[in-house]
Amino acid sequence: MADQPVAAEGQQIHVRILGQYVKDLSFESPNITKMLSGAPENPNLNLELNVVPTLVRPDLHEVALTFKAEATSKAGTIYDLEMVYAGLFEIKNAPAEALEPMLNINSAALLFPFLRRIVADLTREGGFPPLLLDPVDFASLYMKKREATATMPRSKMS
Repeated sequence: MADQPVAAEGQQIHVRILGQYVKDLSFESPNITKMLSGAPENPNLNLELNVVPTLVRPDLHEVALTFKAEATSKAGTIYDLEMVYAGLFEIKNAPAEALEPMLNINSAALLFPFLRRIVADLTREGGFPPLLLDPVDFASLYMKKREATATMPRSKMS
């Protein structure tokens, strides 16, 4: 992060979205015939969402939202969805201490509605009720991520 430009007095931070895209996508419903022919039951749903920022080149960052949803029942896996939705962000004149939160919170929040729509459409097109994701507090997610990495070295020492 030391090579990031520090905003000079009076310079505005410049943020531009250069593109957004599905980087990886997998949807499997291995037991669909069992699910459609049998009586419906309440599924167990496990969700996972992570933000992965990557420096592409100076002032250009990719922010990827990695999402996993696994629905299971007594009959087995209902569906398994894995998706990486990403965006390219050009960020200039951002102070180094502001860059990480901008990528993990602001950029992720801009991408999330698009991921949410794709997930709902995909599960519906897969023959199931649409999976409507609740809004995500990316600031809280970022703080938990920071706390986890801050305590990681200590746990390795003990």
